[in-house]
Amino acid sequence: MIILKNLSLRRSAKVLLDNASVSINPGEKVGLVGRNGAGKSSLFALINGTLHEDKGDFSMPSQWRMAQVAQEMPETSESATDFVIAGDTQLAEAQAEVDAAEETDDGERMAHPTWRCTTSARTTRSRARRR
Repeated sequence: MIILKNLSLRRSAKVLLDNASVSINPGEKVGLVGRNGAGKSSLFALINGTLHEDKGDFSMPSQWRMAQVAQEMPETSESATDFVIAGDTQLAEAQAEVDAAEETDDGERMAHPTWRCTTSARTTRSRARRR
């Protein structure tokens, strides 16, 4: 269980949390929303151990591990959508098969693909681009 009890957290002079208390039980799903500068990243820094509370108590089982994705994307000329899509190896394989079939105008290959993919590469890519 993650427990914050009467916790205060500040960055410089800005108070982000003031006497906040919450308990998050195993299996619970929690969403964290707020405007820029509200303290979302600071709260995650507290949880992952890179920041410490100014007042109050914070506890989390020592055997628990937190996974996270960097807030900033690596420097690249790719759009964020293309960067994320490039990490999907199954989609990339399907797209390569579609491209090869189109290059050779092989309708038979398109009708009987050799890849195992639950969704069309074109549909997934076009859905991602609309967002």
